Amino acid sequence: MNLVTAREMQTMDRKTIESFGIPGIVLMENAGRGATRFFLETFFENNRFENCTQQIGVMAGRGNNGGDGYVIARYLAQQGCQVTVFVLAQSNRVQGDAAANLNLLAPLGIPIIELPDLETFESHNDALVKQDIWIDAILGTGLKSDVRGYFKEVIRFMNHQNKPVFAVDIPSGLNSDTGQPCGIAVHAIATATFAYAKTGLMLYPGAAYSGDIGVIDIGIPPHIAAEVAPDVQYVQLLTPEKLPDALPPRRPDAHKGRTGHLLVISGSPGKTGAAAMTAMSAMRIGAGLVTLCLPEQINLTLENQVIEAMTAPLPATKDSCLDEQALEPLMKLLVGKQCIAIGPGLGMAPETGRLIRALICKSHVPVVIDADGLNHLSGHTALLKELEIPIVLTPHPGEMARLTNLTVAEVQQDRLGCARNFANEFNVYMVLKGARTVIACPQEGVAINPTGNSGMASGGMGDVLTGCIAGLITQGCRPGAAARIGTFLHGAAADHLASTIGACGYLATEVMNALPQQLDALRQGQIKLADIIPLRHLFG
Repeated sequence: MNLVTAREMQTMDRKTIESFGIPGIVLMENAGRGATRFFLETFFENNRFENCTQQIGVMAGRGNNGGDGYVIARYLAQQGCQVTVFVLAQSNRVQGDAAANLNLLAPLGIPIIELPDLETFESHNDALVKQDIWIDAILGTGLKSDVRGYFKEVIRFMNHQNKPVFAVDIPSGLNSDTGQPCGIAVHAIATATFAYAKTGLMLYPGAAYSGDIGVIDIGIPPHIAAEVAPDVQYVQLLTPEKLPDALPPRRPDAHKGRTGHLLVISGSPGKTGAAAMTAMSAMRIGAGLVTLCLPEQINLTLENQVIEAMTAPLPATKDSCLDEQALEPLMKLLVGKQCIAIGPGLGMAPETGRLIRALICKSHVPVVIDADGLNHLSGHTALLKELEIPIVLTPHPGEMARLTNLTVAEVQQDRLGCARNFANEFNVYMVLKGARTVIACPQEGVAINPTGNSGMASGGMGDVLTGCIAGLITQGCRPGAAARIGTFLHGAAADHLASTIGACGYLATEVMNALPQQLDALRQGQIKLADIIPLRHLFG
């Protein structure tokens, strides 16, 4: 499902009005009508609102976002709801299409209260606190700077009332591109957004501010949307309907020699579990063969942990970490393999770092790099630009910060931009882990993964993800598709566990063991987006 930025949406609106000929007031009418339908479905079961005694307050600014709110107020009043409109300006300062819709309210007997400043706002406290439901139509999607002064106090008031809030297009104060609050933002239980969902509604913390999301069709022609944001540039929300098309086919006469052979390079003292989970996750996702390359001193330990995977003991340092002397035997082991996974439990010995950097430069097959493998790349990212093989990186925010010389806070402030910029600069596939993992592929756009939950905040989950992605590549899946599908299935397996055994406390190995079931469910079309996140499309 395609997502858009604020600039893309503004350009679509302008082109629809100027070149296609749909007046702005018609787009506003469509937006308000669709949002009203979503509002009624959200707050009134089976639309039973005829005898509604709840007071509905529309908190509206003087721009187009306020104009959408005025249309909603009109439709609600015509349905018999008790609506009061609070205009955060003098009415004569509202202009254009918004003014036209504001002027339609008084003839319908809808109360309009002007609140141009904080003093006036506070003087109407009695009327404000009587509202049972708020419609937030204060600020739209164009906000970039922090909310200050009067509007900040209004948003604080709405949040402190503990009354349900329905947001128009986006919760006021939320950056529609990054999902970060601009100092403060409205906490909504539902958001009606127009034409396309905005990226900030799908990224955290924006998703937590937005609640249930209804995407309202307002009449933007498809050809204009395609001109403004071609498919390759779109940000996409991963949806289960299209992912199976990119899965490698499984022939009825398949055997292990035809389903790929993965080389996993990992393991160090105290971290053998990471190596085992990566290897076994690749097999759980369907890889035919896995060879686990280990420091020779811990090979026996891993042989006792993994049964189906093979092991290859390699030269190691005195501290039982892989040594540079392992390069030659690794190059021999690489013959006939389809992919390499590097990093889980690898350790931070300098000799190991030199080994994996040399191996990456010599590899002729795709490489998936995680954990300590990423840490060994820190300060050496320039070598990525010299490579001709596909590279998939799977950092968490801390590892991403080390790769980019940013702080974790800076990475988290713009996860989408950070992942996209790195992928494009270094020509790599970037999987930036965390709530709503971001997958950035050079020349293939950016995707946000909707699956997964907070129960995944435990050790070993990243090792399972590495195995998922590498296992799919091993079977013939393109790296970008493998990153998307592997991330989606990884989260879907965790969601299944959260719904069956508990929201937290399940283990990474249980996620690993749930992969075959979720893979089959994806192939069979049994996973639905509506079961993953509260999002729906409304037409008319």
